[in-house]
Amino acid sequence: MLRLAVTTSSETFERMRGPLGDRGIDVGHLPAEGFALDLSTPPAESFDAGFVYPSRPMEGGVVTARHDIPWVNTREDVLTSRNKAGVIATLERAGLPVPRSVYVSNPADESDLLDAVESAGLDYPVVVKPNSTTRGVGIAKAHDPDSLSGHADVLSLVHDFRATGDKSFLIQEWLPDARDYRAMVLDGEVVGAVERRLTEGARDGGRWKHNVHRGAEAVGTDLPKRHRDLAEAVADELGIRYLGVDLLESDGRVVVSETNARPTIDDDAKYDDGFFDRLAALVERVAKKS
Repeated sequence: MLRLAVTTSSETFERMRGPLGDRGIDVGHLPAEGFALDLSTPPAESFDAGFVYPSRPMEGGVVTARHDIPWVNTREDVLTSRNKAGVIATLERAGLPVPRSVYVSNPADESDLLDAVESAGLDYPVVVKPNSTTRGVGIAKAHDPDSLSGHADVLSLVHDFRATGDKSFLIQEWLPDARDYRAMVLDGEVVGAVERRLTEGARDGGRWKHNVHRGAEAVGTDLPKRHRDLAEAVADELGIRYLGVDLLESDGRVVVSETNARPTIDDDAKYDDGFFDRLAALVERVAKKS
């Protein structure tokens, strides 16, 4: 029986273990952080493949070296997706629709920042987004140049700490009343999607972030062909086999806001029929190539 290493012990692990087990793949938990180990002692367990490379690159390197396993989503896939500005630049060059964006690498002068926003033709409000955080962490809305400068000052202060790795952020156009979708692309095809919605009370209270970890609800949806084709084009351009593609639809436009190469596996109702068949086939193919 083929053994698949999964480094998360959260919902994703529990939701995939049964269905993949029914398809001849034993899913095992491989810790990738929070341990102390003797590197001279061989690992007690063996695996044929790994699901997604660990979120911490150093620990991931150790785990990969000790177990000598290929990953469905590799270290390069995870780092590519995590770099929001890099994804935007890649998709822009490929002619795929993305929000108008300004990339800022600290330290940057306030005048250069404001000039870049003006040159890009961005109208206020704008969205300020740290380049490599997840779950909506650090995202803010700036309503004028003064508030934009204030947000940039806060990020500069945070970046002064030596432990802060990525010292860059994005300034993007504000898309009013946007509908927020997450399309799941597996091996080149959309296999399910959700629309992330805020409650009426949250909207009335001024909330606008659609991240599930910020209180939004993810509702399964059947994406229009236009959206599916775009999500599949994004995965193809980035060369990532298992990818969450976030789409925003506003005033007739559909744009790619960001991607996630470590997406959570949701409940079965939010995927197309055959999702786990396709996932099992991909895992088997990755394992055989090693």
